Amino acid sequence: MNALASVDALMQALRDEGYLADRRLATAVFLALQLQRPLLLEGEPGVGKTALAQALARALQRVLIRLQCYDGMEQREALYEWNYAAQLLHLRAAEAQGRAVDMGAAEREVYQDRYLIPRPLLQALRAPAPGAVLLIDEVDRADEPFEAFLLEYLGEYQVSIPEIGTVQAAATPVTILTSNRTRDLHDAVKRRCLYHWLDYPERERELAIVRAQVPGASDALARQVALFVSRLRSQPFADAFQRAPGIAESVEWAKALVALDTLVVDPEVVSDTAGILFKQREDVAALTAVLACELLQPEPEAS
Repeated sequence: MNALASVDALMQALRDEGYLADRRLATAVFLALQLQRPLLLEGEPGVGKTALAQALARALQRVLIRLQCYDGMEQREALYEWNYAAQLLHLRAAEAQGRAVDMGAAEREVYQDRYLIPRPLLQALRAPAPGAVLLIDEVDRADEPFEAFLLEYLGEYQVSIPEIGTVQAAATPVTILTSNRTRDLHDAVKRRCLYHWLDYPERERELAIVRAQVPGASDALARQVALFVSRLRSQPFADAFQRAPGIAESVEWAKALVALDTLVVDPEVVSDTAGILFKQREDVAALTAVLACELLQPEPEAS
């Protein structure tokens, strides 16, 4: 069945690529595909926003084009640049041949497509059918002028290049924007997108993710990992840490435990491997042996 045919088919297609999406997320992606609208995914770091775009590109058999945003990003890094060295060589070659250089004609000659270096947005618009998956990653790290620059693309799947004109999409790109919500995005960006808040997975879904990504882990070890990380994120334990571990950390921790031939997680193992779960010195220090013992307590058996 085609991955676009239904929400269930899309969920299965993503599952086949190793991404376990719940129904709400799969519905948001399905509608973005059907309505040909960008999808804005917000959520804490490590909940699977970027991984979704990667899995979706594989499921749809489309090329993935990634635009990694950062503070101070300029439009030229997202859209295009001119190959100034090649343009200069062209003009010098014309002069060397003794040709009178007409400035108007010279400008037309050097501002041709062969001197254009496409960056991610332009690459996505020019991608042949069936089109590309464009990941605009961590858009909240860019500044507000860059958000304004994105509006034409997000609203109309086109961009304007002063020397050439308007470039419209050859095939509508599937566009995924991600945000860790380090700041609020402008309403104009949000209005042009479908929206989904991606939260940490429920324990059973995280267990399924660990099982799928770390087949070498025993069922008991995978359950311990899922339970431990789930408790880390819950109150009151979460207040002890600056940032809770994401799904990526859960998977990496499970892989590390398998590499250490761990059969049962104990406080000593937790202490030795805390740097996989946390990336801040303060968080590693906060995961004390006493707290680890509390987090590792088995669940009470159902009566």
